[in-house]
Amino acid sequence: MSISDIANVLGLVGVSLVVTTYYLLQSGRLQVQHLRYSATNAVASVLVLFSLAFHWNLSSAVIEGFWLLISLYGCAQWWRARRAGGASTAG
Repeated sequence: MSISDIANVLGLVGVSLVVTTYYLLQSGRLQVQHLRYSATNAVASVLVLFSLAFHWNLSSAVIEGFWLLISLYGCAQWWRARRAGGASTAG
């Protein structure tokens, strides 16, 4: 299996994570305030961006870049709230 094939597989894993996380959010099984939501989205974005390094698409790279930044912002918000005692310990 070539690195390009591996990049495709990792990109598909990233897309699967985004779709699954969004489904869990919409079905009420996950809350946007939980660390799991932002962390999973960040990991998914990194996987898709890795894939894009081998199969370039500017539009996809831009949206994934913003998705990653916003997800990291969500992780930071969760961390700040937890340190201030305002977040549950649920991930």
